[in-house]
Amino acid sequence: MVEGLYSYTALTERVRVTVQPMFLDTQSDVFSRKFVFVYFITIANEGDENIQLLRRHWFISHTGSKVEEVEGEGVVGRTPVIAPGESHSYNSFCILETLEGSMEGTYMMRREDGATFDIVIPRFILRAMGN
Repeated sequence: MVEGLYSYTALTERVRVTVQPMFLDTQSDVFSRKFVFVYFITIANEGDENIQLLRRHWFISHTGSKVEEVEGEGVVGRTPVIAPGESHSYNSFCILETLEGSMEGTYMMRREDGATFDIVIPRFILRAMGN
C-alpha cells in the first residue's frame, strides 16, 4: 500500500480488500469536468485455501449526477490465484465528471472446489480537492 493515503477496508469470507484512492491533479482538467483518480487495491487471503479472482463489478458514483456500472473479467487483465496468507495488489484509475464521488462493488472469487462467492469492495470516497 502507499504510505500516507487514507485506507478503506472490508473483510468478507476471510478475504480482506483494502483500497487507497488518490486524486491526480496533474491529469485532471477542471474546465473539461475531468477529474482523474488512481486507486491502489490489495486483496489478502486470510483463509486456508487458494482462491482465484474471476470477475469485478463496480458502481462508480458521480456526486449529484450519475452512477456507472462496470463489470468484467479479472482485474487489469488478470485473474490471479491468491494462496493462503498471500495477497494480490494492483492499481487502476477512474475519471469523474464531478469534484467528488465514490466507488464500491464486489469481486467474484472461486475456491479450489470450484464454488464461487462474492467479496465486498468497500465504498471509498473520491474527492478532487483536499486529498
